[in-house]
Amino acid sequence: MQSDPADRSATKRDLPWVVATALFMEQLDSTIVNTGIPAISASLGVTPLSLKAVVTSYILSLAVCIPVSGWLAERFGSRRVFLGAVGLFIVSSVLCGLAVNAHMLVAARVPQGVAAAMMMPVGRMAIVRTFPKAELLRAMNFVIIPALLGPLLGPTVGGLIVHWLSWRDIFFVNVPVGLAALWFGHRHMPDYRGSTQRPLDVPGLLLFGSGAGLLSWLLEIFGEHHLDTLEASAMLLASIGLLAAYALHAARVPFPLLDLRLLRTRTFRVSVLGGFVTRLGVGGMPFLLPLLYQLGLGLPAWQSGLLMMPSAFAAMGMKFISSAMLRRFGYRQVLVVNTVLVACTIASFTLIGPGTPWFAIVPIGLLMGLFNSLQFSSMNSMAYADIDEPDAAMASTIASTLQQMSFSFGLACGSLVTGFYLADVAQSNAPAVTSALHHAFLTLGGLTLVSSAAFWGLRANDGESVSKGAPQVRAA
Repeated sequence: MQSDPADRSATKRDLPWVVATALFMEQLDSTIVNTGIPAISASLGVTPLSLKAVVTSYILSLAVCIPVSGWLAERFGSRRVFLGAVGLFIVSSVLCGLAVNAHMLVAARVPQGVAAAMMMPVGRMAIVRTFPKAELLRAMNFVIIPALLGPLLGPTVGGLIVHWLSWRDIFFVNVPVGLAALWFGHRHMPDYRGSTQRPLDVPGLLLFGSGAGLLSWLLEIFGEHHLDTLEASAMLLASIGLLAAYALHAARVPFPLLDLRLLRTRTFRVSVLGGFVTRLGVGGMPFLLPLLYQLGLGLPAWQSGLLMMPSAFAAMGMKFISSAMLRRFGYRQVLVVNTVLVACTIASFTLIGPGTPWFAIVPIGLLMGLFNSLQFSSMNSMAYADIDEPDAAMASTIASTLQQMSFSFGLACGSLVTGFYLADVAQSNAPAVTSALHHAFLTLGGLTLVSSAAFWGLRANDGESVSKGAPQVRAA
């Protein structure tokens, strides 16, 4: 049962700020870390590509734990879970800054990812349950605009911190932002609960978590270890078997961890599954671009951060016009065409090499921000077009889980592809690193291009309940 706030209009006014502050902290943290990877690797005495575990462990723990967030929010209330997650994120950030080696840093990133797993889906669930469908796209765009300040400031702030101070300070920045999120959440986060006390699906959590974790770990160790075909095939089959076992399990129990029956709704299915493949191509870019700028072009961290700003700035600008574009052209046309544009933009980073002037790099970053922003706004909002309100929490949990898994796998795939093209060449060899990254961009762009086919199954009027406020029509 939902605990309605005394003043619903006040909640609709203040809730987006609560969620946006938490998203700002999470995005600021992830983008600062990406920019600081070369400095962290030099300080801890490891190669930059090997530090993908610092990013992957965070995203993986986030993806594995997101399914529990929906159950926790329904059981203990969205307010309590949200505030506890923000507090854990602050403590974990401090532990990251105090790490003395790569293993300690990775270990501290795991609870940080767990905290993010509670914050983001619970905040999204609160938005979906507070706003009617006709206002949902506007509310989500409002939440995303302040959150995009994280990627806008993160690379620059991270670069300046690494250049003038210590890489450890990039984690301590989360403390004041986290305290602000705690203050906003304490005052304005509503307390939504489930109407029934459903039990936690522990077998489902074990099956799904172990399958997703093994698959991501397999992708990661490919970049650092040599496995024979038998070992790699056995682990791959084991991970797929665990995930398949979860799918069978979810179809047989009354309260599954992730209710996959919601995938029967066409718009939800296309949004989350098509978005999963699209994010595989996009997910590695925040990790690979700083490597291109710093290792390939030889730029200092702060200049690398400045080159990341145009993308975030353009993404913020797109939020002001994405609603009008979706009303004018519809979700099908926007997603099919825009996915191709995203793919072409990823591939266009192959044009950047030593000697490329900054004024030639900035337009590519602007285009990437514009197209990525429109893509994510479209996929995220269309997911709820034909979902009934009682299923909103579960739909948010499934969408958040697959979204983060795709980014985790995209990061691992991007690093794996780069490592494959780099082979045994030293990562201090700038021309070799640049060439390997160029090949990786072409591969990721091709994968994104293929994913555009996933949106061909949409109909012309799909998503109108969100983009135009039209009456909802359920489409199976």
